[in-house]
Amino acid sequence: MKNKKRLEVPAIPAVLLSIISVQGGAAIAKSIFPVLGAASTSALRIIFSAIILVVFNRPNLKSLSNTQWKAVAWYGLTLGAMNIIFYMAIARIPLALGVALEFIGPLVLAMTSSKRVIDFLWVILAAAGIALIAPWSNNGLDVIGVLLALLAGALWAGYIVLGGRISKIMDGGKAVSIGMIFASAVVLPVAIGSGLFTHFRPHMLLSGFLLALLSSAIPFTLEMSALRRIPAKTFSILMSLEPAVAALSGLVFLHEYLSLNEWIAVALIIIASAGATMKTKNPVPES
Repeated sequence: MKNKKRLEVPAIPAVLLSIISVQGGAAIAKSIFPVLGAASTSALRIIFSAIILVVFNRPNLKSLSNTQWKAVAWYGLTLGAMNIIFYMAIARIPLALGVALEFIGPLVLAMTSSKRVIDFLWVILAAAGIALIAPWSNNGLDVIGVLLALLAGALWAGYIVLGGRISKIMDGGKAVSIGMIFASAVVLPVAIGSGLFTHFRPHMLLSGFLLALLSSAIPFTLEMSALRRIPAKTFSILMSLEPAVAALSGLVFLHEYLSLNEWIAVALIIIASAGATMKTKNPVPES
């Protein structure tokens, strides 16, 4: 029991580590798109993640109640749909823009659950950053990519809500592991229809394993742990760091350069996230 407590990452660092991991993974995933395609890359990520998490956590499926089965099924289906739709979005638009548009979902969630005036300040700053990052007036912007990113954002908000609920009725590691199995059921048929077996090569197994670790296994486990100990509202505002980290990942891994306005947006989002972090009170005592 003591070892388990010692290994648990505090809530806020867990969210920040999750962001860094998932955005690094997204950049790696986008570099694979030209060879494998967005849908097949998504399937590679989810299926490998499911295998890793099931082997590591060894969830006892027989121990789940009907309520837990229903909760984890919706969680996993939402997770799978969110992932494949987001990958299809960033295949059409820059990574930082896709993440910024996707964040609108959690931002709306944060607005609807806010009760203190100070919370609205951080949300407004984050919204200002998003407005600067997203070049709405750009005539060359792929409309389908924008719509897919917005849909992924709506699913992301749903994932936050479902994750918060499920973390209260079952172990986080078990929930993520079983949820990934349901997520695989969403992405695999789409990937097969998109030519997964036609384009897949054995040397891609290593890329798939690394992608699964960075983009799913590590971040989703960290997020489930954090959601159990902080409000969904706080989690959502902290996630405003996503576009900032995505911009850096896009720059380093994909050579996607940002304008001055977009860097200003990154600064606004960091300030909003820092403000939310300073106001956070962990509801669970630190181990």
